[in-house]
Amino acid sequence: MAGLAAALRLSREAAEVVLYEAAGHAGGRCRSFFEPSLDRDIDNGNHLLLSGNGSARAYLRESGADQTFATDVPAGFPFVDLQNGDRWTVRPNAGPIPWWLLVKSRRVADTRPSEYLSALRLRRAGPEDTVAALLSATGTLYRRFWEPLAVAVLNTPPDEAYARLLWPVLLETFAKGAQACQPMIARTGLSHSLVDPAIRTLTERGVSIRLGQRLRALDGGSARITALQFAQETVALGPDDAVVLAVPASAAAALLPEISTPQRFCPIVNVHFRLDGAGGALAPLKFIGVIGGVAEWIFIRDDIVSVTVSAADAVVQSPAEDIARQTWADVTRALGREQAPLPRYKVVKEKRATFAQTPESERLRPPAQSYYQNLLLAGDWTNTQLPATIEGAIRSGYRAAELLLADFRQ
Repeated sequence: MAGLAAALRLSREAAEVVLYEAAGHAGGRCRSFFEPSLDRDIDNGNHLLLSGNGSARAYLRESGADQTFATDVPAGFPFVDLQNGDRWTVRPNAGPIPWWLLVKSRRVADTRPSEYLSALRLRRAGPEDTVAALLSATGTLYRRFWEPLAVAVLNTPPDEAYARLLWPVLLETFAKGAQACQPMIARTGLSHSLVDPAIRTLTERGVSIRLGQRLRALDGGSARITALQFAQETVALGPDDAVVLAVPASAAAALLPEISTPQRFCPIVNVHFRLDGAGGALAPLKFIGVIGGVAEWIFIRDDIVSVTVSAADAVVQSPAEDIARQTWADVTRALGREQAPLPRYKVVKEKRATFAQTPESERLRPPAQSYYQNLLLAGDWTNTQLPATIEGAIRSGYRAAELLLADFRQ
């Protein structure tokens, strides 16, 4: 996503762009594929964008993909607590003044308005503060809101997760009210919304897109990158050429040993179930947060129900069938289908889904500008001041492109 964003921004400014992609498809971890066992297209993972994600929305406008996201989903976040069956929906009001906290039916069940003032601690988070330590890992609000929010956004256990990364997320969403908290759910799939339209736009702009081209090495002089070494060819760079390196952190470390990169990673497990003939019965529910189960978020699109387990170290090594049965038990309770047998399923394990977003990792995130004058870094693992999300990845690509354009304009 970072590379696509950089290519879009650069090609919009009439720069001559060549996009090299190591895989046989664009989009990286954000993509869809056909799964024969389900006879359906599924996403490799679940990603929930919000209307307050400004960079992602700009990306969608530029690629012409605005209409591929459902915009009729209200600004509300439904939850169920499997321990006692409680259900509630967090519903911010329009505008930045959070009067919704004064309305019992709009806030987390069994919480008081004054408890939400704990959010202000995130603004003052220090360089070593973790979410659990800063927000006092006790009480109903922590268990039913702060903990699931932190795990979903940071994909790191709260007792290790860097607290400061949550603050910009709150500023760009809940602090702005309902207009910034509207869930944006891809109507068909992630590739259909986030990848294919971008590829079409880039192609229309004359961008050369070369798939299956894994970068093996960077040739560098004293201050500039002089060539790109691929398996089949070496591409020499002229004096006006520049590179945006948008690869995973581990690949960047191998190509550029002199830079610092996060070294530890956390997994995400997604389970996709096909509910034969059950799609319409679940409307209008699009997603629901789960408290007290293995599953954390459940997403519904037609007859496919998808479960996400973030910071999934406790389950990622388990056999797929065990994971499916555990999460299906949570799905049946959350959706009121207790007697339903285990349907067809597909378990997708992303063992290095994101870097572990800890204080230690934060110090290792490099800036966009590298040591080389004509080499910029992009990716959700770079120093975006945001968590490793789609929004962070896109923003990093835009940042790299803007730095290049500013240099060329001088």
